[in-house]
Amino acid sequence: MPLNRRKFLQKSAVTGAGVAIAGAAVAPAAEAAEAKKGPRPVKRYAFTVMGTTDLHGHIFNWDYFKNAEYTDAKGNAQGLARVSTLVNQVREEKGRRNTLLLDAGDTIQGTPLTYYYAKVDPITAEGGPVHPMAAAMNAIGYDAVALGNHEFNYGIETLRKFEEQCDFPLLGANALDAKTLRPAFPPYFMKKFRVPGAPPVKVAVLGLTNPGIAIWDKAYVEGKLTFPGLEEQAAKWVPRLRSMGADVVVVSAHSGSSGTSSYGDQLPYIENSSALVAQQVPGIDAILVGHAHTEIAELLVTNEKTGRTVVLSEPLCFAERLSLFDFELVFEKGRWRVESVKATVRDAKTVADDPRITKLLKDDHDIVVEYVNQVVGTATATLTTVDARYKDAPIIDLITRVQEDVVRAALAGSEYASLPVIAQASPFSRTSEIPAGDVTIRDLSSLYVYDNTLVAKLMTGAQLKAYLEYSAEYFVQTAPDAAVDVEKLTNAGGRPDYNYDYVSGLSYEIDIAQAAGSRIKNLTYNGAALDEAQKFVFAVNNYRANGGGAFPHVASAQELWAESTEIRTRIAEWVTAKGVLDPKDFASVEWKLTRGGTPVF
Repeated sequence: MPLNRRKFLQKSAVTGAGVAIAGAAVAPAAEAAEAKKGPRPVKRYAFTVMGTTDLHGHIFNWDYFKNAEYTDAKGNAQGLARVSTLVNQVREEKGRRNTLLLDAGDTIQGTPLTYYYAKVDPITAEGGPVHPMAAAMNAIGYDAVALGNHEFNYGIETLRKFEEQCDFPLLGANALDAKTLRPAFPPYFMKKFRVPGAPPVKVAVLGLTNPGIAIWDKAYVEGKLTFPGLEEQAAKWVPRLRSMGADVVVVSAHSGSSGTSSYGDQLPYIENSSALVAQQVPGIDAILVGHAHTEIAELLVTNEKTGRTVVLSEPLCFAERLSLFDFELVFEKGRWRVESVKATVRDAKTVADDPRITKLLKDDHDIVVEYVNQVVGTATATLTTVDARYKDAPIIDLITRVQEDVVRAALAGSEYASLPVIAQASPFSRTSEIPAGDVTIRDLSSLYVYDNTLVAKLMTGAQLKAYLEYSAEYFVQTAPDAAVDVEKLTNAGGRPDYNYDYVSGLSYEIDIAQAAGSRIKNLTYNGAALDEAQKFVFAVNNYRANGGGAFPHVASAQELWAESTEIRTRIAEWVTAKGVLDPKDFASVEWKLTRGGTPVF
């Protein structure tokens, strides 16, 4: 018989037992029915963030300096055309709508290709070309790119034009307008992933760049832009992104993970601070790391405030690797929660170029190949940098001679014209060579791979001695009777070759048996002991003049002159004017390594 609700309620009012008995009878039935249905399915979602960094103008697996396919001892392959193939594979595996593609900066500088479209056929010209990097990255489908420090090498106008040509935002939460202190570029990018039957997953990408821009590209950014530390800006923006509904926060940071800086204490902000950002700023799930040109498949950092793990990955450089962050999310208590993140890298050498990218950029590439193979002179002898880091090599003397001549001409007729001009230069590469015979632009470009410009500073003899002592720290202290292994002789303390300087016009010995700070011996000028009070005009590149490498005195020294023409271009002009490149016109042995006065070589 059907239950008579009125009689049941009346009976329950007389005795509470009726309620208890009825409840006991009904509950198991409801539980059984619920059990039959089974537990509600848990909503889950997986997506993948792909990342590149430090592309430096590498679209194809091509070495413009050698005029050949790129090769190295490890069998690496380079270029966005290869990365495009990897990206296509990942999108096929994961589903394109479940992926995001980012970059961590240093995009528009680094090869003759990028130089050509910044200086020879500039994108800023009326009716100028589309930058090949913009064209390639648009075609591949990048979602967002963080600013690198080298984005500023050609000036803000070039960077803004590149930005205009990109279909994706250039992010820089800590690239601020110097007057308003507001972001001069978009700080973040927000992406919604649609999930059937559930709210969308909101992913925020915060872009951070390198504080060192204030030093390295001072000529372009001083008074216009300022670059505070990554940690403080991440601490400001991550909570905002979370309050805006971000379920996931990814940082694209043009900053290495080592916690070190190349510029000493010139800035209160750390150059390589990605791991510190992960450690100090709550609310970050993953960081795509750039700047250091290092391969880190996965680095796990524990946030000191939340105890949560933050996953970092750095995909080497030059489009040789692609980082993958695989996210697993679960929907609970009305919102999405990151359950796990795993990072891996894929290798460009495992795939072929994407023919779509090859077709799109081949003409731009061919134009640059033709440009760099122009003959500008003839060399009477082969010049090489093979042993330039431990012997005074004529090929580096060529750089210092050109710098001396340019500065001397620039100061002619000025109050400083009578002062002696000396110059610095570094052995950037261990494989550069200018062969005997025809000399091309690519030969000279391989000698000076950076887009540095020239600056004249006023220095004293005492300051130059301190400068040389600092430079000599590059050598490993070696006892007088110890065997010398040239492979272990240099790069003391991890100092790179580009932070070791020759100084022309002075004669000196570097006693590597002595402790750092006491190595410069027999320092002379014009055959006499150096007068510490004497003034010199010091021809230096803009990186060093602005404090790059933390060499003493030079950054604070009075600036007498500066220009925007690249040193590489000045070398090409000098060789073109001479017609013949003969070491007798520029080479001299001005320094040598010794131990207790005895030459090492």
